[in-house]
Amino acid sequence: MQEWTREQWEEQVKSQEKTAFYLYTPMCGTCQVASRMMDVTEQAIEHVSMGKANLNYMEQLAYDFEIESVPCLLITQNGELVEKIYAFQSVPHLFEKILKKY
Repeated sequence: MQEWTREQWEEQVKSQEKTAFYLYTPMCGTCQVASRMMDVTEQAIEHVSMGKANLNYMEQLAYDFEIESVPCLLITQNGELVEKIYAFQSVPHLFEKILKKY
């Protein structure tokens, strides 16, 4: 999964129907598990633009979107934030959430 800056994510939100932006911190054990789940998910879903970012370098984004903890997945559709996911339960659960029509 490609690392995005906030600007790259915002550009994807404008240009793509749906995006999934995975936020993590490197010292978070749960994030390491979620990262592997997101890698599998990204390989299986082709038509959704997906990226990731270390939240330690995105302080303003954390404030703007009221990120409560990591890992966090921001899903946008048609330019709007439609869901924030904190519980990365399983790969099938992530598929369902990312592919859901909002």
